[in-house]
Amino acid sequence: MISVRNLEVKFKAEDGWVTAVENVSFELTTGKVIGIVGESGSGKSVTALSIMRLHDDHKTKIVGEISFNQINLLQLPESQIREYRGNRISMIFQEPMTSLNPVFTCGYQVSEAIKEHLHLKKFDARTNTINLFNEVQLPRPEVIYDSYPHQLSGGQKQRVMIAMALSCNPELLIADEPTTALDVSVQKAIIELLLKLKDERNMSLIFISHDLGVISEIADDVIVMYKGKIVETAPVQDIFINPKHPYTRGLIACRPSPDIKLRKLPVIADFLSSDYENNMETSNKTVEHVIKSLVITETESNIHKEELYSKNPLLSVKNLKTWYPIKGGMFHSSNEYIKAVDDVSFDVYPGETLGLVGESGCGKTTLGRSIIRLIEPTTGQIFFDGIDILGLKKDEFRIYRRSMQIIFQDPYSSLNPRLTIGQSILEPMQVHHIYDNNKQRKEKVIDLLEKVNLKSEHFNRYPHEFSGGQRQRISIARALGLEPKFIICDESVSALDVSVQAQVLNLLSELQQELGLTYIFISHDLTVIKHIADRMIVMNKGKIEEIGNPDEIYLNPQKAYTKRLIDAIPKVKI
Repeated sequence: MISVRNLEVKFKAEDGWVTAVENVSFELTTGKVIGIVGESGSGKSVTALSIMRLHDDHKTKIVGEISFNQINLLQLPESQIREYRGNRISMIFQEPMTSLNPVFTCGYQVSEAIKEHLHLKKFDARTNTINLFNEVQLPRPEVIYDSYPHQLSGGQKQRVMIAMALSCNPELLIADEPTTALDVSVQKAIIELLLKLKDERNMSLIFISHDLGVISEIADDVIVMYKGKIVETAPVQDIFINPKHPYTRGLIACRPSPDIKLRKLPVIADFLSSDYENNMETSNKTVEHVIKSLVITETESNIHKEELYSKNPLLSVKNLKTWYPIKGGMFHSSNEYIKAVDDVSFDVYPGETLGLVGESGCGKTTLGRSIIRLIEPTTGQIFFDGIDILGLKKDEFRIYRRSMQIIFQDPYSSLNPRLTIGQSILEPMQVHHIYDNNKQRKEKVIDLLEKVNLKSEHFNRYPHEFSGGQRQRISIARALGLEPKFIICDESVSALDVSVQAQVLNLLSELQQELGLTYIFISHDLTVIKHIADRMIVMNKGKIEEIGNPDEIYLNPQKAYTKRLIDAIPKVKI
C-alpha cells in the first residue's frame, strides 16, 4: 500500500537548510501495522507529515518517493493531494486538545469533515458522526456531539480525534503519539480500539511512539529512527529478543521495568560508544549486562528501609477532605459535592519517596495541591514538621511555603515566557528574602543550573529555547532555589521521551540523596512509581485503595482496581 523510497526532508533555517530526515525507506502492506519509534527529534513525525504532504512547501524541501497504491504522492499537485489527505489517508495527531477547535462542538468538527469529503447533507453527516462516536466507544454519543473539547477527558478527546480520522473510511491511518500522557488503562483501551477498527475496516496503520513498550502491543514490524535515519527495522518480536543496534538497546533499557528495582535507570549514552557519531561503531553492551550492574540487592533495600522508617514522619495527613459543591444553577445551591479527596490519611518520612498512582480524576493531583494549600481543603489536618499547617493563617503559612515546593506536569506553562530562566529561578528567592542581594542569588542560580546538568550561559535564555527535558530540569532548579525539605512532583515525567524520562528520574534520585529531600511523586504510570518510590498509594475516586511496598502491591494487588492498572501496563520481555 505504501512504499517510501530514499526520503529526505530539509527545513529552511536562518543559516541555511537543516536535514530532518535522511535516506528513509520502508514498505507497508494492507492490513498490517508498522511502528515507528525514537526520541523527539528523531524524524518520526516529519516522516508521517511527509506522507500526508502537510509541510510548508515554501520552507521545506522533500526529495525521494512516497507511493500510495503505485501513485507517487510527492508529484501530485495540491488540488489532487486533497483527494487523498483526510479521505484515503488520515492522521491522528499527538495532542487532541490543540488539534480540536475549542470554539466548536466535537460533533460539528467531525461532521464538517464528513460533509467536505463525502458531500453529505447536514442531517446525514450528523447521523454518521454519532455512529462513529458509537464505533469508537464514546459514552452517550448524542451528548458528546454537542459537547465542547474542554468538557471531555483526555481519553474521550482522543476518541473524537480517532472518529474524525475514520470519518471518510481511510485505507491508511497514521497515529502520531496517540497515547502519550494518557493513563495506562486509557492507553490500553485506545490501542485495543485501533486494532479492532483496523481489522474491521481492513486498514493499514502507521503507529508512531517514543515508547517501545506501547509499540510492542500494537505493531507487526518496527522501524527505529535516530537523528533522522532508520537504524534498525525488524519484526516486533525480533526487536525485543535480539536488538541489533545499540540505540535500540538503549530505548528498551531506559524504560522502567516493573519486574526489577534498579539504583538508577540506564540511559541511551550507556549503549552508544564515545566515537559512535564519527564512525558508527557499535557498543557490545547488552541490555542484560547494563541492567545487571544496576540491580539493588535485598540487603541494600533492607538497610535503606530501616534507616528511613526509624525517624518520625515529616508529613502527616489525617482525614483530609477536599470537596467541591455542585451548583444547581446560576442562583441555586446544592447539597451534592464532588469528593475529589475523601477522608485520606497517611504519613511521609524524611528522605522517603511516596508514590501516588491512579487514573485521571482519581484525586491524586488535588491531594498534592491540597497538601501545600494551593487548593484549600474542606476538612482534616496536615502536620508538617509537627505543626498543623491547616490551622495557620495564610501569612503564617508563608514561612512554611518555602519548605514545601511543587514541580508541575507541564514545565512550559509553569514558566513565565517573558522571563529568562535565570530570572524565573531567582524571583522566588527575592520574594522569600533568601540571600542578601541579587549577586549572591545569581551565583546560587548558576550553581543550581549546573546541579541539574544545565550550563551557566543558559541563565539569560528564555523557556522556548529549551527542549521539554531541559525545561523540566529548569523547573526542578526553581523548586530547589528555596532550599525545601519536601517536594511534590506532579506528573513531572509523563510527557517526556523514555530516554529523557530516565535522565530526569535519575536526577531526582541523585538530588534526594545529596540534599536529603522528601518527595511525593504523582504519576499515572505504575512502572515509574515502582522504580522511584519507597512506598506507594493507589487512589481511586478520592479514596486510598491500597498503600504499601510497590513490589508487594505489584506482585499481589489486593483490590480489583489496582489489578486492572497493573494489567494495563505494556509488557516488554527483555
